[in-house]
Amino acid sequence: MSVSAVTPLTILHTSDWHLGRRLYGRLRYDEFAAFLNWLQDTISAQQVDILVVAGDIFDTMTPSNKSQTLYYEFLGKVSKSCCQHVVIVAGNHDSPTFLDAPSNVLKFLNVHVVGTACDDLNDEVMVLDDAAGTPHCIIAAVPYLRDRDVRGSQAGESAQSKDANVIKGICAHYDEVADIAKVKQAELAKAHQRHIPIIATGHLFAAGGTTTDDDGVRELYVGSLGKVSADMFSESFDYVALGHLHVPQRVGGRETIRYSGSPIAMGFGEACQQKQVLLIQFGAVLNNTGLTVENLSKSISQQLTNTTVNADKAIEKTAKKSVNQAASFIDDLFADVESIESDPHNETRSEQSSEESEVILSTPFTLTATPLHHDTSRQMQVISLPIPTFQRLAQVSGDLETINQTVDNTIKILTDTESVWLEIIYTGDEVVSELRESIEAMVESLPCEVLKIKNTRTYNKVLNQQQISETLQDLNEEEVFERCLAAHNVPDEQRLTLREAYGQIVYDLHHTDTQAE
Repeated sequence: MSVSAVTPLTILHTSDWHLGRRLYGRLRYDEFAAFLNWLQDTISAQQVDILVVAGDIFDTMTPSNKSQTLYYEFLGKVSKSCCQHVVIVAGNHDSPTFLDAPSNVLKFLNVHVVGTACDDLNDEVMVLDDAAGTPHCIIAAVPYLRDRDVRGSQAGESAQSKDANVIKGICAHYDEVADIAKVKQAELAKAHQRHIPIIATGHLFAAGGTTTDDDGVRELYVGSLGKVSADMFSESFDYVALGHLHVPQRVGGRETIRYSGSPIAMGFGEACQQKQVLLIQFGAVLNNTGLTVENLSKSISQQLTNTTVNADKAIEKTAKKSVNQAASFIDDLFADVESIESDPHNETRSEQSSEESEVILSTPFTLTATPLHHDTSRQMQVISLPIPTFQRLAQVSGDLETINQTVDNTIKILTDTESVWLEIIYTGDEVVSELRESIEAMVESLPCEVLKIKNTRTYNKVLNQQQISETLQDLNEEEVFERCLAAHNVPDEQRLTLREAYGQIVYDLHHTDTQAE
């Protein structure tokens, strides 16, 4: 069939909202609300036909009332916009039962939710119609596949056997939905004499995927199980919209298998990332001169007047400046620390560099839409739309003098209405008995707030002293367990077995749907 028969279609891919997530105790509802407002405006500005959310809508299986309000208000508003369909699949942080509960009601708003892997996989393959009632897309809506969804437990099963069975089960699941989708595609092509694209979703950890420290990304299965390769996905999928990893990236070098990444930095390890959503366009839109990169950038700039954020004036000022900049992105839109530090034009770089100092600062958002992939044969293209930074984050490290200087330099690049949340990493050799008090005095009256202080360099020297000042919010589950092993002098030969058992317990706690009957 001629690819010229492909009709115009615009899909927006996003994932990993983690509504309700806190950062060292700080509530972030203003950021989530600002993002959802921006997303709503983007959908209207880009005339998006289908919105795909690839899992981890909420941060926990029991989302707060405020998180639910943000979610349902957004769906209600988008259902009244140009967007004809919203497709939502569950992630590993979501409760499948909770997401599925209102699905029959949401269908009347053309919001299609798949929280639990379906017993009949035909239910995961949807044919979505346009406003005229003509089919224009097939969605293979695959949610996060839990252990029980892809393999049966066997007594005495080894870790290697579990790994193989998990991968085998995931592959079998995708092969079956691909076969179902291809049958539907062939039927529709015969009836309508044109190509109907197939879009697959997934919430999984792809082999070779990039993560960052402090991003909150959990292992999907016990140990390192369940990492899948790009070859697992059928060639019949025109695009695969993935969630789970917070770093925007391709999978296995395949341009049409992508993680959109999280929309806001989930931890200080993500502070240097330019966050994004992805536009996937099919058909005649490729020849529409109104959708050039320059005009995409202008439309994003115009949206800012309708986006409610605490720093409206600052964003508008930055927008005018950034639209005229030829901003470049490295592959996968992920600027690592080395590239930031080596860029002499990067505004976040400290004026005076030092081996003992380092600042990783969330960059002002760049308003340049970036083409990532253009396939003439399939009449499709993938475009990155950068997301504004609604709350600046910075990691600052060094001795006390360097930290003080770097904080001052960080404050200088803020606009009058901006503030920054700080993670301070003390790496000085001198033992500072009142480090927290010294840092708090240093930032007093400045437009910043210190959320966490680390004293890693002197950890071994003053272990007992540091533990006295530690709080539970400074540690994750594994670190607390390691503290217990050390405190009780557990022999090394027993620790491996205990760690494996503890890992299984933590996994079960995170992955058991507490809202299921």
